[in-house]
Amino acid sequence: MARHYCEAAIGDALHGPYHDREYGFPIDDDDALFARLVLEINQAGLSWATILKKKDNFSAAYDGFSIAAVAAYDDDQRARLLADAGIIRNRLKVNAAIENARRLLEIAAGEGSFKAWLDAYHPAELGDWVKLFRANFKFTGPEIVREFLVSTGYLPGAHRKECPIFATIAGLNPPWMQTR
Repeated sequence: MARHYCEAAIGDALHGPYHDREYGFPIDDDDALFARLVLEINQAGLSWATILKKKDNFSAAYDGFSIAAVAAYDDDQRARLLADAGIIRNRLKVNAAIENARRLLEIAAGEGSFKAWLDAYHPAELGDWVKLFRANFKFTGPEIVREFLVSTGYLPGAHRKECPIFATIAGLNPPWMQTR
């Protein structure tokens, strides 16, 4: 039986800091939400450990995950990313990051922000979220969407109630704990 992330991460040098300070915590900043989306897309088919080890490299390669900067990338920046051994050099994932940044600018123009867009659709069932993401973004299958939403506080499941971080997150009132 697979262990819950809490059991695997607590005390782990690589996973522990992410578990204790980021996973499941609500995010209000659009660039930070975009960062999480890019990282979740890049994790597809790989271990989360691989992504955590390369997290700083991703931030540097993608201009600190600035949506506006990434949306403006041209063929030269795309080639630079595909040549960067510090990140995942997968053409589909690189293209998705650039295209998704462009789509996020469109969403922000209509909704005010990526966060406002997410909030407008919350609460929703996972299947509805998956349809919504697939209609608006590239490279967003069910597992990527689920992990993005769990990791940003839109769906429950990041931490078990027994986990010491659960109370911290509950105190932040993430979207999944809010009722409408």
